[in-house]
Amino acid sequence: MTVYEAIRTRRSIRRYTEEPLTDQQVKTLLEAAMATPSACDCRPWEFVVVRDKKNLEELAACGKYTGMAKDAGAVIVICATPERQNEICPGYFPQDCGAVAMNIWLQATDLGLGAVWCGVYPGEELANRIAKCVGTPEGVIPFGLICVGHPAEKPEPRDRYEEQRVHKERW
Repeated sequence: MTVYEAIRTRRSIRRYTEEPLTDQQVKTLLEAAMATPSACDCRPWEFVVVRDKKNLEELAACGKYTGMAKDAGAVIVICATPERQNEICPGYFPQDCGAVAMNIWLQATDLGLGAVWCGVYPGEELANRIAKCVGTPEGVIPFGLICVGHPAEKPEPRDRYEEQRVHKERW
């Protein structure tokens, strides 16, 4: 699969089969995550991988849009560590962690897995509930959940290109 194919065929997958993910699949997803460029190369991220069914159910109960976590093969909790950027280039962790989420998502697509990104940050209440579930230390912010597993659905790719949103040289 090419990157272009992964971008065009990637869809939000919220239903998964019971087939477990392999350790190698999870490692490949994390390698893709850590290959993400970041502002000033600060890499303001850490990851919590949740695979235990009880813990997945606890994450699923955290928010209005996190229910699919209970049936995922794994949930990768992307955690932001803003203090890593404080000295050089503060404030860029949302862009950096967003790029991490996309790398994981595209890698999952390439592996034939399904994934969905559940946004957490900047929702303080949801972030606090997720932090409690996964035990993040103070100063570490749960940024988002990537629920991933073997897809139990296969939505068709969509063409979302809209020429009217493209401005050349100036607005």
